[in-house]
Amino acid sequence: MSDIQVRFATQQDATAVAALHLNACRMAYAGQVPDEHWAVTPMAKRVTYWKEAIEYGEPQVMVAVDGKDIVGFVGFDRSRDPKSKNTTGEIWAIYAAPERIGQGVGLALWDAAREGLQDEDCTDVTVWLPLLHEQTLRFHELAGFKREMNTARTVPLGGVKVEEVRLKRKLG
Repeated sequence: MSDIQVRFATQQDATAVAALHLNACRMAYAGQVPDEHWAVTPMAKRVTYWKEAIEYGEPQVMVAVDGKDIVGFVGFDRSRDPKSKNTTGEIWAIYAAPERIGQGVGLALWDAAREGLQDEDCTDVTVWLPLLHEQTLRFHELAGFKREMNTARTVPLGGVKVEEVRLKRKLG
């Protein structure tokens, strides 16, 4: 049994977060987004993005650690959707290391993000998810999120179009 702890990310975590994000995306989008897409952005640029997010708190970044290993991360903040109320938060990204899926990492990250959003006086939270990610959709639905079908959108990713839908739930 692992002992997963969640804490705010530090600058020293940026490289591990960037690598985990890349590996998790490759696995999550396998068969949908061409693998060449992931090589387009150099790792140094990915690390810089996460260093800036961690430094400026946009989004707030927390990591799940097991011992010294970072096994997941979550980025959350106010909703980026222009028509959202200022009390609506958003999970910008939540990923567990592919080999740790189903071991409680996602739940630990979700619990930490929920508390962080409540501390920011958010009353609702949203997340945008690809429609083809059944495992990810199921995780969020088990966490109390409901699909908002009227929010479906198509976003370009790696030369293909990915269908996404927004899910929402009350906090508290």
